[in-house]
Amino acid sequence: MTVRVRDFLPADAEAWVRVRRAALPFMVTTPEQVLRDLADAHPDRRYRLLVAEEDGEVIGTAQAGISHESPKPGQGFCNPYVHPDRRGRGAGSLLLRTGEEHLAGAGASAVYTWVLDEPADRAFAAKRGYAARRPAHFLRLGLTDGSLPPLQDVPSGVELLTAADFEDDPRPLFEADAETTADEPSDVPVEFSDYEDWLATTWRRPGFDHALTTVVTVDGQVAAFSAAQTDGLTRYWSAMTGTRRAFRGRGLAKLAKNTSLHRARAAGYTDAYTGNDADNGPMLAVNRWFGYEICATEVRHVREIG
Repeated sequence: MTVRVRDFLPADAEAWVRVRRAALPFMVTTPEQVLRDLADAHPDRRYRLLVAEEDGEVIGTAQAGISHESPKPGQGFCNPYVHPDRRGRGAGSLLLRTGEEHLAGAGASAVYTWVLDEPADRAFAAKRGYAARRPAHFLRLGLTDGSLPPLQDVPSGVELLTAADFEDDPRPLFEADAETTADEPSDVPVEFSDYEDWLATTWRRPGFDHALTTVVTVDGQVAAFSAAQTDGLTRYWSAMTGTRRAFRGRGLAKLAKNTSLHRARAAGYTDAYTGNDADNGPMLAVNRWFGYEICATEVRHVREIG
């Protein structure tokens, strides 16, 4: 039995999702999303999807590209995942090596990868020259056990909207997303400046739920939001929750997220997931207030490739 790595084909979308859901069951992934992410990727991202297959069966996947939105050039990423039942066959090594070669050709000076905080996974990364950086947590909240906090009163001057209310002009949400994302703790800072790219990769992304994405306005200005992605079945993912700098300290992010979670439960979603940097104390505290519990931890690793 021989494992080989090749480029992703559209016909691989279902198998890609099967492997990714097995390796990361707390992520919300759909075939449509995988296909659109590849089709809509910015040219500067040099985005490439890889699959590892054994005897015609897809057993591993990887995403590789350049973090083109970072103000620091040359920051690459490669995230390989292998089906838990197919590990130990060399698929992860081949995926990572192929991704590194692609990134070196694209001008990357460093490769970042997420590694599950398990002894075998961390040993895999260390053996290949990767150094551990910052951890991040996956969190889960059951939406059917009745544990959601009650809906909050809406203060005077505050209005609760959805992303669907901005269909004619989503730019205010782009500006709020750019400002809050820039303040997130990260090894690779992100600066959103390309509105058209944001429309393609965020606003029109399959799974981005305009009806469940909740927006808080104060005197008509976008102040906070909680972006929702779903698989159209049972899973809800909090893609980003944030408050613009001028409105922080007023509980508006909590108001937005609580409203979104209640709407998700009413729409039939049963499992809510999110991710937080381990140093993002304020957001972790908000999620604990909702009842989220950590279900897994990943540690970001990096290797300089010169």
